[in-house]
Amino acid sequence: MNPYDNLLNECSILDVEVYEVSMKNKGLYSDNVIWINKLLPTLIEKYCVLAEEVGHHHTTTGDILDLTSIENRKQELRARSWAYERLIPISKIIEAHKLHIVNRYELADFLNVTEEFLDAALEWYKSKYGLCVSIYNFTVCFEPLGVIEMF
Repeated sequence: MNPYDNLLNECSILDVEVYEVSMKNKGLYSDNVIWINKLLPTLIEKYCVLAEEVGHHHTTTGDILDLTSIENRKQELRARSWAYERLIPISKIIEAHKLHIVNRYELADFLNVTEEFLDAALEWYKSKYGLCVSIYNFTVCFEPLGVIEMF
């Protein structure tokens, strides 16, 4: 089963309905319902959008469509960070290193995310941890992207 279908199954378990419809936005969440733009060109892009909308289910409350509000922008960031950590955990970056994946295109492909989503996640990790973070016997650097193994 592909990652998008796995996440759809998770939505079903959470009692969150998901509909693919034509719309201006990529996705939208409200009251246990997620709408995904059916015109998105790839399943991978739908997967990334669905993950962010599931992040809204887990992390946001109320109507946050007005992004001029600081509180709404914070809630938007919480939903995105949930999606980043869900689809691109640091352990998967380390796993990719062990598999000799050497560039962003290959890494995005390995993680089943778009390059745009990967870049945004790496920027978010950099804002959270700084340029590098150590986990297990590895140091993951976000700029430039790389993994260093400690012995």
